[in-house]
Amino acid sequence: MTVLNSSVSDKYELVVGLEVHAQLSTLSKAFSADSAAFGASPNHNVSPVSLGHPGTLPRINKRMVEYAVKMGLACHCSINLTNTFARKNYFYADLPKGFQTTQDQQPVCLGGYVTVKLSDGSSKNIAMHHIHMEDDAGKSTHDQHDEFSLIDLNRAGVPLIEIVSEPDLRSAEEAGQFLTEIRRTLRYLDICDGNMEEGSMRCDANISVRLKGATEYGNRCEVKNLNSIRNVQRAIEHEFARQVAIIEEGGHIDQNTLNFNADTGETSVLRSKEMANDYRYFPEPDLLPVRITEAELDSIRKNMPALPHELFARYTGQLGLSDYDAGVITADKDFANYFEALIGQTNNYKSAANWLMGSVKSYLNDHNTNIADLSLTPQQLAGLIKLIDEGKINNSVAAQKLFPEMLKGTGKSADQLAKEMNLLINQDTSEVDGFIRAALAKFPDKVVEYQKGKKGVLGLFMGEVMKLSKGKIDAQKTNQLLIRELEAK
Repeated sequence: MTVLNSSVSDKYELVVGLEVHAQLSTLSKAFSADSAAFGASPNHNVSPVSLGHPGTLPRINKRMVEYAVKMGLACHCSINLTNTFARKNYFYADLPKGFQTTQDQQPVCLGGYVTVKLSDGSSKNIAMHHIHMEDDAGKSTHDQHDEFSLIDLNRAGVPLIEIVSEPDLRSAEEAGQFLTEIRRTLRYLDICDGNMEEGSMRCDANISVRLKGATEYGNRCEVKNLNSIRNVQRAIEHEFARQVAIIEEGGHIDQNTLNFNADTGETSVLRSKEMANDYRYFPEPDLLPVRITEAELDSIRKNMPALPHELFARYTGQLGLSDYDAGVITADKDFANYFEALIGQTNNYKSAANWLMGSVKSYLNDHNTNIADLSLTPQQLAGLIKLIDEGKINNSVAAQKLFPEMLKGTGKSADQLAKEMNLLINQDTSEVDGFIRAALAKFPDKVVEYQKGKKGVLGLFMGEVMKLSKGKIDAQKTNQLLIRELEAK
């Protein structure tokens, strides 16, 4: 691993552009009726069309176009109402047609930007170049046989969108935040699960360096098929150090395609970088241009779900949540959906956020599960919040006794369980007075201290009253009664 002196590295500026491939969650493939489902037996989801047999004709998947447009709208792109497909010719053993059906001259989405938030509190708009549609290649496996590579063509023809940024990223942190935002947007739109480990979202990073203040870009190297956000950042950090070291030694950066070794954190040359003319692009003769009407575009726009940044603005602006709480809630689509359902049942938004950020999140973390699998429904949790708001149960009893019981999945409401467990606050003032008198009688010396001005002992008395009542008291009212009793002595 190359290590640079800060006085050397500070002379240079990192320049990064990312190409993100997102596998769309359609039922069928991009240009055939074959299933696009993940996990089938090898070479099971194939047909003469996806295998590229002579005489077969592709037919476009309309859902793919809709999903691409959704992503474009989410990224503030201009939507190209007339876009075309091309053949990108190259040889891979797992590319059955001998070419990839992709978009070249007229992609579906142009321009746009993605806003990222950085650790110093600042935000930056990362410019987009375009988003285009294409189909995927198959999968080659090289470690399951001593002599042969194994080919699985189930993935061949699965629809992809490629999201291409401008060379607008200036740090590994910016790249990581850009990918995080892209993945979160894909998940909110429900068009891709964003799982980089399973390959449904992959990233290529184009990396170069130049002297600070320079206007021309240096020669770039492309690191292929990075399968995690952290590996993208590691590859960028390594390439920055490697390229700066070469330039400082008087060398030249060759424009190569690189592989990243996650074990060593280093890159190695796969092949010399292809140029566009190496692919011999030409218009796809078997597919007509895709024409999107204004009415279709308006329909897609009207049916867009609320996106993370929109929810964040509403939670902090209208609901009064902190930036931190709103950020955590909107970081995960399922978490945000649960919160949306919860605040549909209660107007106590802050309490709803506190329960999600506290007890619920702790339970999920402790049991290594996610909120989509939580047995406690938003309606049940809203019922618990209502009991607290109405003064029928206090927070500590709700958190320590009622909430764990509700997690057992009985389906019973908070009110029903609280009654069965005898947890509701005792409204009998005379009984509360008895608890107060018993607490004061137990600590007569502390009563004297209180009367001499040591008000801190009040907590001791309240703790004793809580113990005697088993928590079934209104803490605020009891505190007032306790003070009144002490002042009367």
